[in-house]
Amino acid sequence: MEQKKVINETYYSSIQRQGYDRREFLKFVAYIGAYMGVQSSAIGQIAKALEKTPRLPVIWEHFQECTCCSESFIRSDHPIVADIILDKISLDYTLTLMAASGHQAEAAKKATMEKYKGEYILCVEGSVPLGDDGNYCCIGGRSAIDILKESAAGAKAIIAWGSCATTGCVQAAKPNPTGAVPIHKIITDKPIINVPGCPPIGEVMAGIIVHVVAFGKLPELDSAGRPKAFYSKRVHDSCYRRPYFDAGLFAENFDDENAKKGYCLYKVGCKGPSTYNACGNMKWNGGVSYPIQSGHGCLGCSAQDFWDAGSFYSRDLAVGGNSELNADTLGKVALGVVGVGIATHAILSNVTKRNELKQRIGDGTETEKQLEDL
Repeated sequence: MEQKKVINETYYSSIQRQGYDRREFLKFVAYIGAYMGVQSSAIGQIAKALEKTPRLPVIWEHFQECTCCSESFIRSDHPIVADIILDKISLDYTLTLMAASGHQAEAAKKATMEKYKGEYILCVEGSVPLGDDGNYCCIGGRSAIDILKESAAGAKAIIAWGSCATTGCVQAAKPNPTGAVPIHKIITDKPIINVPGCPPIGEVMAGIIVHVVAFGKLPELDSAGRPKAFYSKRVHDSCYRRPYFDAGLFAENFDDENAKKGYCLYKVGCKGPSTYNACGNMKWNGGVSYPIQSGHGCLGCSAQDFWDAGSFYSRDLAVGGNSELNADTLGKVALGVVGVGIATHAILSNVTKRNELKQRIGDGTETEKQLEDL
């Protein structure tokens, strides 16, 4: 955090101070609004909020994790996301990105917690171990659980970044030697936004922060505490290989002809049918690709306990809820349903037309011959 923060500086002011012009700012607003899935009428509200709203104080804690969430965020496709929203300009405390360390860093965090009590946002990356009195993860001689409770006490809300903080991820996988748990198992008296993924998409992370800034409230969450804007659909629902699934066309292994033709990867382990995430719509690396498009099935990294769900290369048993389900019949069943639907639609259409003609015959506008032709 080499650059000094301006007291009560708005996001737009910091954007201008970094050398971005008005046009670039508005392009960013439209860009992030599209990812958030808001109506076009709300774009102006987002712009006004970023112009007028003072920067939200943010404290970002790191516990048992690999820092992939931070890595994902700072590599967001749009430079304003990385440079302004949560990078060195806006973060009050993060051991990964800040230049300060030791007593200086801790003093900065304490000052923010005291000055903005009840106002700051606490971001948490990583699970927290409860085993051995929390000694499996200590920072500066203090356990992760003590640090978390202290940081959460004065927070307005908590954002749990990634599967480690939302579900425990690999650290909590069986036999879970450290007793790792997600954040919501420890902090129960604060609003928590769960943003699963290993890691989450950078633009998803930015969109959540912008939503809180622009609308002054948390985004709408599902029953698992995930933002509906990004976790309401399965990867399967937006997958470009879905037509092959519906047609019963599957790759049998990763180097067969079917795989080369781009057939569905369900048989080789794709967990897209049971995984809720925005990968298929938003993609990664600046919207270039995502695992399925790169030729590898979805691992289900945003799903609960995905590390304990069996091999990444076994069929997704959630499909149909039947472990004996034969993938070869999926297409036939799907096509059969479509066929029945078409036939039903045709029958209903004819019935409707006959009724209309009967009415017209009664009115004298049509003849019996037209009714017989149907």
